[in-house]
Amino acid sequence: MKLSLTLLLGLLAPSAALAQTTPLPALAPVPADTSYWRTSLKAGVNLNEAVVSDNWKGGGATSLGLSTLFNGQAHYLRGPRSWDNEADFLYAGQYTRGQGYRKTNDRLWLDTKYGHALTPKWDAFVSLNMLSQFAPGYDYSGEVPRLVSSFLAPAYLTNAYGFEFHPSKRFSLRLSPFAPRLTIVREMSRFQTLPTDQVYGVAPNHTTRWEILAAQVLASLDQPLGPNANFKARYLLFTNYGAFRLREINHRLDLTLTAKVYGLLSVNFQSTVLYQYDQDSNIQFSQGLGLGLLLTRQRPAVVAK
Repeated sequence: MKLSLTLLLGLLAPSAALAQTTPLPALAPVPADTSYWRTSLKAGVNLNEAVVSDNWKGGGATSLGLSTLFNGQAHYLRGPRSWDNEADFLYAGQYTRGQGYRKTNDRLWLDTKYGHALTPKWDAFVSLNMLSQFAPGYDYSGEVPRLVSSFLAPAYLTNAYGFEFHPSKRFSLRLSPFAPRLTIVREMSRFQTLPTDQVYGVAPNHTTRWEILAAQVLASLDQPLGPNANFKARYLLFTNYGAFRLREINHRLDLTLTAKVYGLLSVNFQSTVLYQYDQDSNIQFSQGLGLGLLLTRQRPAVVAK
């Protein structure tokens, strides 16, 4: 027994000594964060109200207005490849005593683009964007309100191919000589006065219209105005080669100005100027000014060196 124990200790001793003198393998270094995504979020709620008594001799009416805005962006950049996404929503309405509730602004914009760099300032790209609204819209000029728009009525879905010029992170210009567009008018009969009426360029007894041979220009500016203010502009031009006339070229300009007053308290201004021959032969215009709460978040890309 003593001999067996002595032999066992003799065998274990060199192993123990080797364990004490041989260093442990070094742990692999933790890789640095290699996120190639840059994201931003802006969400706001604005409220305005006016209270007027029934016997107020100065005239007027009690009203309550509410507007909301949302803008979310996600940009991916790795080497020559880029993928840019944006969701831009706006909705506003107002209740006025004696008139009821009326929508005052409505925008639904979705855009995604894949690009491949040709030079530091030029990319080849393919994109898909959608422009529509969330809720029904009415024309109140007559004695009875008339439905003129709704969700997916109209909606414009455009698939664009071309080249993008981006001299800075704040400005970009997309030139798309080939940009097929699909116009959608859901439940078209709701908007027709006569069965033979076209609605937003869509022929009777149809709900869609294809414009294959078409071109699009999209310019975007996202410019900070100091540490607490931001100006955003988007200009969209669309034309159909098959019916190319200057008066039938579509133009749309969206402007948004936001400025923080204190903390989450902010003031914002939105305006849209639209000329679309299929809708109206005159220029359309809307704007809104509000005071409310604005939440902003940004996450810059972090790339390991």
